Amino acid sequence: MLVEVNYWAVVVATLSTMLVGSIWYTPKVFGNYWMRVAKVDDSGDRGAVGPILTTLIVSFISAWVLAIAAQIAWTALGGNYLGVTIMVGLMLWAGFTAARFITHDAFEGRPPGLTILNIAHELVTVIVMALIIGVWPPAGTV
Repeated sequence: MLVEVNYWAVVVATLSTMLVGSIWYTPKVFGNYWMRVAKVDDSGDRGAVGPILTTLIVSFISAWVLAIAAQIAWTALGGNYLGVTIMVGLMLWAGFTAARFITHDAFEGRPPGLTILNIAHELVTVIVMALIIGVWPPAGTV
């Protein structure tokens, strides 16, 4: 089975994660709280290139998987492509991202506020990716 993917939508969705993260973790939004409870040192000693490249790579994989899963779900279920994509994104977020964050954070003894902050960030990120992928389906499929 060949699954059609709009790679332009995947690339834009990938880049959107950088925008969401930049806003979410800015000091004026949640950045100061996050640095305090996550015990992140803002001394500037560590470089940002590695984490940014890592984020781009894993965000591309996430957007690509979301696009594939949405296309498979839409092919199987039909209906509104945007709605299906948002539903798939929410299900993937709840079943994998949020569930795994909660499990790991519980074992690592992280503060519940940090867990909520991070899974909420991931929820917003997935919804934005789903909106982009959902309004920009592969050519000829919808």
